[in-house]
Amino acid sequence: MKQEIIEQPGLHMRLWHAVKNRRPMRMRHKRYLKTAAVWIIVIWALTGLFLALAPDQYRSKFTLILPGSGAGGSLNVESIGQAQSSVASAFSSATLSPTENYKRLLMTDRTLRQSAEKSGDRMHRFPAPNVKLIDQTNLIQVEVVGASGEQANKRAIALKDTFLNQLDELRKNEAEMRENSDNKNLIMLEKKVRTTQQALLDFQAKTGLVSLDQFNTRIANMDALRQQEREARIMLRQKAAESGRFSSILGKSVSGANTALRLRSDPVFQQLADRYAKLEVETREKEATLGDNHGDMVQARSERDQLQNALLDRGRALTGLGSDAILKNVDIAVADGRTNMMQGMIVANSQSAGARAGLAEIRRDISNQSMKSSELVKQASQLADLVRDHRVAEAVFSSALARVDTNKQDPFASYPLVQTLEQPSLPQSPSSPSVLLALAGATGATIIILIGLALLWFRQPIIRRIAPNI
Repeated sequence: MKQEIIEQPGLHMRLWHAVKNRRPMRMRHKRYLKTAAVWIIVIWALTGLFLALAPDQYRSKFTLILPGSGAGGSLNVESIGQAQSSVASAFSSATLSPTENYKRLLMTDRTLRQSAEKSGDRMHRFPAPNVKLIDQTNLIQVEVVGASGEQANKRAIALKDTFLNQLDELRKNEAEMRENSDNKNLIMLEKKVRTTQQALLDFQAKTGLVSLDQFNTRIANMDALRQQEREARIMLRQKAAESGRFSSILGKSVSGANTALRLRSDPVFQQLADRYAKLEVETREKEATLGDNHGDMVQARSERDQLQNALLDRGRALTGLGSDAILKNVDIAVADGRTNMMQGMIVANSQSAGARAGLAEIRRDISNQSMKSSELVKQASQLADLVRDHRVAEAVFSSALARVDTNKQDPFASYPLVQTLEQPSLPQSPSSPSVLLALAGATGATIIILIGLALLWFRQPIIRRIAPNI
């Protein structure tokens, strides 16, 4: 015979039957069911009322993007100065975020008030936008609600335009403030340039020292004078030696040689000297063969004496010297070789005199320049300081002036450039109230009510099972 196996009911079923069949507990499940029914009806009634009465809301979205690169520029003006402008990336700072600044600007009272005016809404009815910063990006997502899709889109467009206008006003205000500050600084720098320039001009007019090149030229002239002084000394010694050598050879001084050359250059005196020399020779020859009283001898002496007197008269007329001095130069006057030597001695003596005079003049110039050199060095030092101060002031002024222009090239230094990545959308369906979310909420609340009532129902058996001694 087959034995039938009867499956024993589970623990929860036994507990349920035990509790249900107990007379004191038979009426409890009715109260619990009524309570559960009341709460469930309330929850679903409220859900239905919410779905039926809550106004529809439409959300218009738009997205802004901030380019993350910086800008830079450099301007170098030759011999004047340099201006450099560099703008770091707006996201280079770890403590400051332009997206947070823009988020706050989107939600300011002024932005909302102007947006309400543009969209035709009242100020208190324009909703605060929902601004979301997307992590790891430079994106700003903005949501604006409205009673209809057109209203939400209109509000979003008004908010975007107002925000961009606010940025333009901030940039313009910053540019004006910077320009005013730069203009004040430029006025001060220009005044300093004029002051240093006037000081330089006054010094140049007072001292006559215009530039350091002029000082260097004067120093170079001093060196050139010393070189000329050395050359003049060498020439003086050389020509003096030549003149002395000629004088020792000729046995004549320079004045004697000059007298002889003057007589030599006169054709009348030279002709008389030639005839006198011939008569002197003839007279000497006759003296050797004839007596003193011989007629030819007497005649020769007479002719010689007459010619000598004529020669002396001509020599005195030319030189103003006495008879003895003239007769001493007669032998020199008739010698061509000695004449050339005397000419060389006179030329050497003239060059020596010129070198001596030039040397004296050069030495006077050197003395004068040496007396002024110490003062000139001081003036050059002062001029260098004045020129340096003026150049520095001019370079700073020019650099500041150029920097003002270069700074105007990037208006997005403090307020980075913003571009519209997504234009405000035109929603076709309401975003709230959401039927699915409402049903899910009501279902969840119903489950929680049932669980709570079940725990209340089974609290005594559970407590006894967990703590039997209580």
